[in-house]
Amino acid sequence: MKTKISPSLLSADFTKLGEQMALLEPLADSWHFDVMDGHFVPNLTIGIPVLKSIRKATKLPIVAHLMIEHPEDFVEAFAKAGADVIEFHLETTPEPGKLIQKIHSLGKKAGIALNPDTSLDVASSFLDKADLVLLMAVNPGFAGQGFIDITEKIKELRTTYKGDIEVDGGINSETAKLVCSAGANILVSGSYIFNSDNPVQTLKDLKA
Repeated sequence: MKTKISPSLLSADFTKLGEQMALLEPLADSWHFDVMDGHFVPNLTIGIPVLKSIRKATKLPIVAHLMIEHPEDFVEAFAKAGADVIEFHLETTPEPGKLIQKIHSLGKKAGIALNPDTSLDVASSFLDKADLVLLMAVNPGFAGQGFIDITEKIKELRTTYKGDIEVDGGINSETAKLVCSAGANILVSGSYIFNSDNPVQTLKDLKA
């Protein structure tokens, strides 16, 4: 399964967002768009207006990672704003199966996300419905955190799940090797790419 890289725009320089996206567009496979509400996670980030703007600036898929409470109330707005994939945390909604159906009814792919300490057992009932599974390798809330080793969790999931497994948090050239060897095929990387001296070369190296 081909490895794909999804740069996390949360770590970009928002005064140069369009320029940075244009530079990385030929190498990236999608854009990771982190949404935080200050409730599910202790931070506030970007939302619908920014998503609408970047939708005009890229042809790549945009993955909206909703780290918010009651995501069922917002998925339609994110779909209309231009998200191609909508990910939500199983910890945030009472009926994940219905939410997956709702996302699909909007013509979008649905991803289920799990925090590092959330058991895979929570996801077992939804694996046949989800288009991808996002495993967090940091506790969500802030960019630039250290990597939590979830390689055994990835291996366990890969034994039963044949779809896309995405890993978000602490991804660099070394941790990328670990998670890919374990079975992940989509890597989200923010600080490592955007805070480097040469983001284009860093992305090339990461893909290699």
